[in-house]
Amino acid sequence: MKIAQIAAIAAYLPKERLDNAELVKAFPKWTEKKLEAKLGIVERPISAEGETAVDLACAACRRLFDAGLANPDEIDFVLLCTQSPDYLLPSSACLLQARLGLPKTCGAFDINLGCSGYVYGLSVCKGLIESGVAKKVLFVTAETYCKYVNELDSVSRPIFGDGAAATLVEVAQAEQNDALGNDPGVGPFEFGTDGEGANMLIIKAGGSRTPTTSETMEVKMDVRGNYRSQNQLYMNGPGVFSFSINVVPPMIERFQKLAREKNADIDAYILHQANKFMLDRLRGLCSLDEEKFFNNMATRANTVSSTIPIALIDAVASGLVKPGSRLLLVGFGVGLSWGACLARLPETFKVVPLEK
Repeated sequence: MKIAQIAAIAAYLPKERLDNAELVKAFPKWTEKKLEAKLGIVERPISAEGETAVDLACAACRRLFDAGLANPDEIDFVLLCTQSPDYLLPSSACLLQARLGLPKTCGAFDINLGCSGYVYGLSVCKGLIESGVAKKVLFVTAETYCKYVNELDSVSRPIFGDGAAATLVEVAQAEQNDALGNDPGVGPFEFGTDGEGANMLIIKAGGSRTPTTSETMEVKMDVRGNYRSQNQLYMNGPGVFSFSINVVPPMIERFQKLAREKNADIDAYILHQANKFMLDRLRGLCSLDEEKFFNNMATRANTVSSTIPIALIDAVASGLVKPGSRLLLVGFGVGLSWGACLARLPETFKVVPLEK
C-alpha cells in the first residue's frame, strides 16, 4: 500500500528583526515585558524591502537541497501555500519551479490559505501521492504578511513575522495504513470553514471586488486608535480569539478520542503559533500535557502557514519530536478556516536546524 510521509523539513527566516523595544517606541502604552508576557514574542523576522514570498520560499527550498535532504531532479510536484503572491498571475509556484531549476515535468500550483494552510497542504500531498500522481512533493509555505501591516496598527504589528518552510512529502510502502498512522504516514484529517467570518481577517482592497484606488489607499484611524488603509491587513483580535477557542478544543478532543480507541499515544501537539495567550488558553481548555505542547514564538512570531513546520524544526531541536513520533497538527485562522491531522514521522525523518 502506498502512503504519504513527511520526510524532511527546512525553513528560512529573514535576517531583519523587529524587537519589542522598537515596538514600544511606536506604542508607548506598552512595555517590553508586557508584550512578551502576553504574546510570547521577543522579536519578529521581517522581510526586507523588495524581498518577496517567492524569495523566502526559494531560500527555504535551497536549505533543504543543500543539506542533501531532497534532490531537485526528483521533485515531480511543487505546491506553494501563500497569500503573498509575487503577482496576481501567474501562479507563484510556477516562478518557484523555474528559480529552483525543477524538472519541466513537475506539476505546480498555489494554495491560497493562511493559518490552516499547512494541514490543508498536507492533505493535497497525500492525495497526489496515494493516488499515484506523484512520488515526491515539495510542499512550500511562505508569507510576507508584515508588508500588509500598518506600522501604527497595534493589533497586527506585534503578532506577525515573515518566513517560509519547505517540506518534502514522499511515497512509502506500508503493509497496513492504520488510522493513527502506525505506518509512517499522514491522516486522518478534519477540516472546517466559516466564510461568514471572512471579515475578521481581511485585506479589503486590491482584488476584483474592491480595486485599489486613491481612496482605498488612504490611511485612517479606527475607533481603537489604530491606523490602516483598506489595502492593509485588518484583524478583529477578539473575534479571532473567540472563534479559535470555540472550534479548536472540540477538534482536539475528537482526535484524542480516536487515539484512545486505537490504544496509541500522541507524542506532541503542534498547533498554529498564533500567540502565547491563545495557545495557553487552548492548552488549558483541552487539558493537554504541557510537556507535549509546543510553543516556539519567542523569536519566530506568527508566520501564518509556516508556523507548524517551523515549530516542528524547533521541536526536534528541543527533543520533543523525534523520528517515529506521533503528532497532532492543528491549524486555524484566516478564512475563517481550520484543520487538523494526525501524522507519524518515519524513522528517517530529518530537519535542517534554524538558528536560535
